Amino acid sequence: MIREKSKLKILRQKIHIIIYGTNTVAGRLFDLILLGLILLSVLLVMLETVQGFDVKYHDQLIILEWIITVFFTLEYVLRIAVTNKPLKYIASFYGIIDLIAILPMYLAFFLVGTKVFSVIRSLRLLRLFKILNNPKFSVQSLHLVKALKASRGKITVFMYFVLISTIIIGSIMYIVEGEENGFTSIPTSIYWTIVTLTTVGYGDISPVTPLGQFIASFVMILGYGIIAVPTGIVTTEMAKSTTKKPNINNNYSCNHCDAEDHQDKAKFCYHCGSKLVEN
Repeated sequence: MIREKSKLKILRQKIHIIIYGTNTVAGRLFDLILLGLILLSVLLVMLETVQGFDVKYHDQLIILEWIITVFFTLEYVLRIAVTNKPLKYIASFYGIIDLIAILPMYLAFFLVGTKVFSVIRSLRLLRLFKILNNPKFSVQSLHLVKALKASRGKITVFMYFVLISTIIIGSIMYIVEGEENGFTSIPTSIYWTIVTLTTVGYGDISPVTPLGQFIASFVMILGYGIIAVPTGIVTTEMAKSTTKKPNINNNYSCNHCDAEDHQDKAKFCYHCGSKLVEN
């Protein structure tokens, strides 16, 4: 009896390593297979919305959907069975998504139209971050998070400036163009300003008067700068976080070429190779 329990415990540990582990070959292979099935399930849901394709291959799509659903169900049950804290997993973000991913096919037996919610499986693609959970990617993620936090204040001020600008420009365009040219209200004019600033340009509203067209040209040019500024802020902060500044010792200068700013504990000049003497 004790031997049977120990075998069961060993099997449970092995399954736990495969399902939850990302640093083993089996664990990574399982995650890659899981990711592939998630992509396939999302693709199937997309193909079902193509009328001609669904009519021709409806039965095959249903069979594949059920195979994937059974696999996801088995995976969900095993995750609960092998973890030491099943309730924590069930109530976790990934646990809720895993449950939602398997419900639509089963609910389709009782409620019509629920199968369309299978597209929610696309949320399981977030497990990609689990697969990429190694030191190399973790360091890059930390750099990105650090850069976003460092630039949070600057971006907030910039977004406040953009908000004020859109309100002012939208109000001006409402006065210049008027209701007869499609700018029926200030909120509508602000909507046009946002669409123009972001260089989307739906074209459902456009200025007609010369002054309005001149303002629109200015807004279009301004839009390129607005898109570039946040990118530049974050990029600068990322460069600061990733660039390691060497320790500089200003007590040492080269008597031969007068070069300064040598690294700490440097014995020879980085420029001419002469031996350094402390000042």
